[in-house]
Amino acid sequence: MSFVKLRSSLLLLLTAVVWGMGFVSQSAGSDSMGAFTFTSARSILGCVALIPVIAVIRARTPAEKKKPIDKKVTITAGVCCGLALTTASLFQQFGVSMTTVGKSGFITALYIIFTPILGIFIKKKCPKIVWFGAILAAFGMYLLCMTEENFSLQTGDLLVLICAVFFAVHILVIDHFSPKTDGVIISCIQFFVCFLVSGILALIFEHPTWKQLTDGAIPLLYAGLMSSGVGYTLQIVGQKGLNPTVAALILSLESVTSAIAGFIAYKIGFLGTDQTLTTRQLIGCAVVFSAVILVQIPWENIIKKRKKS
Repeated sequence: MSFVKLRSSLLLLLTAVVWGMGFVSQSAGSDSMGAFTFTSARSILGCVALIPVIAVIRARTPAEKKKPIDKKVTITAGVCCGLALTTASLFQQFGVSMTTVGKSGFITALYIIFTPILGIFIKKKCPKIVWFGAILAAFGMYLLCMTEENFSLQTGDLLVLICAVFFAVHILVIDHFSPKTDGVIISCIQFFVCFLVSGILALIFEHPTWKQLTDGAIPLLYAGLMSSGVGYTLQIVGQKGLNPTVAALILSLESVTSAIAGFIAYKIGFLGTDQTLTTRQLIGCAVVFSAVILVQIPWENIIKKRKKS
């Protein structure tokens, strides 16, 4: 594995950890405010947090190393990413309020299946081992989400499943635009779009108040600054140079983090709903983790070396 791909993989792994812990904040935030209000508030926090970052990066970059930014491409990228992110985030926020943190994390991670499927329509090929890893990870999610007594998805699970489709779209949009312009600026624009759309919907369908925001301040700060500002920016930067399905598999580790974080949050009293995982569900976590490791192994190089020997 090249240094660039290793760096990208580590950035996406860090993204997965940040996002996984964010499911706890989303679940806690839903107790204080509606989904539209929460999504809008977290998005503007992410947007504002990135403005000084962009200013510092631009100021410290020597003039001879500054690459010209195509405004039209950058704005188009930000709007497209923002619309995909808004749709995915809203379905996720509504869903996470109706199911457990662990289940929502794993169902969301089904974008690892939807990403290569949707990629077929835009001629994005991926190796057979990646398809196998995606299917293996989906089986791990089945172990977590489906019980022997009930093989049907509940309303909250279905909403999160829809969100997984749009997160796959988001990944493919980023894969298309990230090599063409500045990733941090794209991230900032997408948050502003998400804030604007969600904010309008909040004013129409909800009644946001200052008390709701203060009551949910801690979950909002994590979701806004970490999950949004840090997480999605790392995703855009880290996806450069990686097959989108491989990127999706690494990001799916957020589900493992969310399950562990949900259990810890329940044990310390931060969440009131029982987030305990059964042995079957823990095996599901292990299967998904194994699938991610599997696709990171440089199988082509190993096969070539064996043939030469």
